[in-house]
Amino acid sequence: MISFRLFALAFIAPLLLGANDPPAPSDYLADARSLESLIDRNYAYLDRFDDLRAPISERLRAEAETVHDRATLLRYTERVLSALADHHATTGSSLADSWGLVPSYSDLWVERRGADYVITAVREGSLAQQANVAVGDRLIAVEAVPTALAVEQFWTDLGLPVTAERADYAARVLAAGRRNAPRDLTLARGNSAPRQLVLPNLYTTPPAERSPLTTSAEGRSLVIRFNNSLGDSATVEAFDAAMAKAGPGQPVVLDLTDTPSGGNTSVARGIMGWFVTKPTSYQLHTLPSEERETGLARQWLEQVLPRAGKYHRGPVVVRVGRWTGSMGEGLAVGFDTIGARVEGGPMAGLLGAVYDYTLEQSGLTFKLPSERLYHVNGTPREKYVPASPRR
Repeated sequence: MISFRLFALAFIAPLLLGANDPPAPSDYLADARSLESLIDRNYAYLDRFDDLRAPISERLRAEAETVHDRATLLRYTERVLSALADHHATTGSSLADSWGLVPSYSDLWVERRGADYVITAVREGSLAQQANVAVGDRLIAVEAVPTALAVEQFWTDLGLPVTAERADYAARVLAAGRRNAPRDLTLARGNSAPRQLVLPNLYTTPPAERSPLTTSAEGRSLVIRFNNSLGDSATVEAFDAAMAKAGPGQPVVLDLTDTPSGGNTSVARGIMGWFVTKPTSYQLHTLPSEERETGLARQWLEQVLPRAGKYHRGPVVVRVGRWTGSMGEGLAVGFDTIGARVEGGPMAGLLGAVYDYTLEQSGLTFKLPSERLYHVNGTPREKYVPASPRR
């Protein structure tokens, strides 16, 4: 007689083995087909598009039907997210030749100005700056292809027309380059002859290990520079130690110009908590997906709370620029709300707060802006304009 235990094991074992089997080609195909509707349900900025739907071209829809394994699904997901022209929409993994992420792995900010593609910001201390690339230089060509044509080819490959927003997006991606190849850029300055410049991509030249922040003196001010560390829990402890050395009423400068990879609200609130004496709202959130699903809008204010035994009364200046991204931008609008002076150039303009999504069959993940974020005065975070630097 077979025992119940043995019978149960004989029945359950095949199920357990099946649970560990890799996805079948049909599973990857199902995930590819699901991507468009998942974006339409959850992307917070569909109003950027005329028909309030993700701009998935017929070419991309046809490509979905060829997906059969993880690599083809990942490539398809990358291309669908590129169609959004949103630097904040990214995959959770990458291929060897995936495009570099902007702004985290870029050192040139490019914008179309008339018929030209112009460098409007250069990352401080970057390879591009070391190669004497300067604001005002024109990006003439990428891999010997005229920039306007390279941009057009980028969007033709996705089956979409070029618009002003898409032109800027593609030019920045092209300037960041592929992760496994050097960047071949041709630039011109004024009436000088164009020069070809071959730069390593930023994936092959990672920055040296740095502490979460660096402190220095600037006149009477204590300057605290964050080293792309707003997602590092050690940053709060380092900031506490730096602020403990500030004199009573001493001016403090918070340098957020190297925070392109964003971070989390715990670190942000740990920093801002030094400068408030009562619960203070610093950022407004909305969740469009809930309104689409229920017909009921959802909106809330996030607050920063004072931290026991930690308060600084002196004036605060916050410095920002194109490599101030995501949570760095949230900190900027938050400090503006609590009375600090925020100054510098335009920030990265990354849209919203990202949520992680996992495709059901393959487990592949991607990140999608799903909350809209605002200054508490109602200004969209991506449209916030800092003050000009004082001279």
